[in-house]
Amino acid sequence: MTSAEPGLRRSRFLGGALAAMASGLLPRLAAADPLRPSYRFLIPANPGGGWDLTGRAIGQALIDSGQAAGCVFENRGGAAGTIGLAQFATGYHGDPHALMVMGSVMLGGIITGRPPVGLEQVRPIARLTNEYNVFVLPPDSPHGSMQDVLRQFRNDPRSVKWGGGSRGSTEHIAIHMLARAMGVPPGRINYVPFRGGGEAAAAVMAGYVAVGGSGFSEFLPHISTGKMRAVAVTSPTRLAGTDAPTLRELGADVVIGNWRGLCAPAGLSADEVSALESSVARAMQSGAWQRTVRLHQWLPDPLVGEPFARFVTQEFKTMRSVLNKAGMA
Repeated sequence: MTSAEPGLRRSRFLGGALAAMASGLLPRLAAADPLRPSYRFLIPANPGGGWDLTGRAIGQALIDSGQAAGCVFENRGGAAGTIGLAQFATGYHGDPHALMVMGSVMLGGIITGRPPVGLEQVRPIARLTNEYNVFVLPPDSPHGSMQDVLRQFRNDPRSVKWGGGSRGSTEHIAIHMLARAMGVPPGRINYVPFRGGGEAAAAVMAGYVAVGGSGFSEFLPHISTGKMRAVAVTSPTRLAGTDAPTLRELGADVVIGNWRGLCAPAGLSADEVSALESSVARAMQSGAWQRTVRLHQWLPDPLVGEPFARFVTQEFKTMRSVLNKAGMA
């Protein structure tokens, strides 16, 4: 090969490229492969819990479905997600490629904690999943079943130490609903809140709490390996993957779900909001997302755009009523 050959090849390439531009070929190729944005996710919980799993899974689905070039995740746990909500509202304002995980737990935290930042400072984008809670016991628990727990709870409420998510989480609300159904004063409930499902799981396995509660998918790996025993679920019927009875079967009419979704910061244009809704909708249709949903046994419950915003408004009103009856708001 002579020294002139590389220069000759470059000349031929440039000539071909110029010819392609002249014919309009390159603009068509560029349009078929548009520049994809990178997304920033704020997860208002510590690593290892349901919100963390959900946020990282939908982020990966955005990448795999071609909606995103990459995703960066920031965890900011505490106070049922309201600490993260405050950071998202101020630090991500006007960012068209920012998303935050939200859910029923956050609504409960806003109602019970009355933080300075509320839902009016974010824009609901999409509901992703729904999930019911499971109550579990450590393997060496002196209780043989949930019936034993409820019997002790009725006779000596303070002696039963419950553990779960932040104040206002669905498992916390479920315990207050249980107490109300059983005639136990709300002030007698001994509840220890944790900043995420990972911390709650560790507390259960260490025997720090007598009974643990969380989303079924969060505790499922530990239930499957025998590190916890599932003894009750908050669903209307029994859940696949466990033979734990419903609270209704045990005589307490308590049913409560835990939906999860995404919101965007305030300060976006209508076109920017529409683009986010479209990208998330496509991600939920991807094979990557469907596989993750099956893996964690989540219940897919998609709702995008304005219908989801209306759902959040109604859910907030409904939860406020439940919390008032439970003596938590």
